[in-house]
Amino acid sequence: MNVEEFDYHLPSELIAKYPVVPRHNARLMVLNRRDRSIKHDIFWNLPDYLDEGDLLVFNDTKVLPARLYGRKKTGGKVEIVLTDYIRPDLWKALIGGKKIREGMIIEIAEDFQVEVLEHIEEASFLVRLVADDPLKKLDLYGHIPIPPYLKREEEDIDRTYYQTVFAKEKGAVAAPTASLHFSEQLLEKIERRGIEIAFITLHISYGTFKPVKAKRVEEHKVDPEYVKIPPETVEKIVRTKKGGRRVVAVGTTVVRALETKPFEPYEGWTDLYIYPGYEFKVVDALVTNFHLPKSSLLFLVCAFGGKDFILSAYREAVEKRYRFYSYGDGMLIL
Repeated sequence: MNVEEFDYHLPSELIAKYPVVPRHNARLMVLNRRDRSIKHDIFWNLPDYLDEGDLLVFNDTKVLPARLYGRKKTGGKVEIVLTDYIRPDLWKALIGGKKIREGMIIEIAEDFQVEVLEHIEEASFLVRLVADDPLKKLDLYGHIPIPPYLKREEEDIDRTYYQTVFAKEKGAVAAPTASLHFSEQLLEKIERRGIEIAFITLHISYGTFKPVKAKRVEEHKVDPEYVKIPPETVEKIVRTKKGGRRVVAVGTTVVRALETKPFEPYEGWTDLYIYPGYEFKVVDALVTNFHLPKSSLLFLVCAFGGKDFILSAYREAVEKRYRFYSYGDGMLIL
């Protein structure tokens, strides 16, 4: 498959620069794969399209303030964006600055330094966070790495809204954006309807923004990301399937996590790459946002919903002025 087949025209003014407040007031496009129908609604009404006993699976990763500003011992300014979680003190990072070398110590604050351990490629390095509690220091000195396509600096609103209401496990540098629409009130409404909820963890890396450079879809590779699927989530999935109900993945990260080791508890790394032709084993329905043209996330959604159907829905979304990308509107594929 040619990557160019997954392109679409998007006017720049449809890229959402700020979130909808309240979260659940975002628009919702509902796609039915059986009859290829499309409905238009708002996120607050998502439970109307689900049945009692269906299972919503969320990603409970927490976005870290992974952008750091520091200085070399010579006084030169350095910008660091942590990109890939390895363990709390060990990360891959993009470093912007002159003459970055292995062994260099970059001072963020008196009680927080970054040691450059190894040059990986271009501006990518392996780094160690030098502090008594690295994640606590990130909270104190770091900035939220909002997506580059927003073309603005972090603002106070991002600390709240570029984070899910159930974020728990620290380690992501990008939000699981499909979950940003779920408010506490919407989650309560879902539970009142008898719809089940479960969680996985997948720490999203900066690779989620990496453009596809291959010409053929099959030649692309996705970066490995840490994933944890607890036994209780697997038990709920198996029970849901046996009861004839649907497993609804909230976001592409949940799809990749659940499909990595189908119906098994798992903790480790996943580089599962899903594109058209993939046979889904666990996921029956998908909640997702509108993704960048020619991106691996769009490939996954096309694999699930059918390329022609999804791309026609995207064209309709543009016509109807939906808001796109991380702070944009959502889609439910049944």
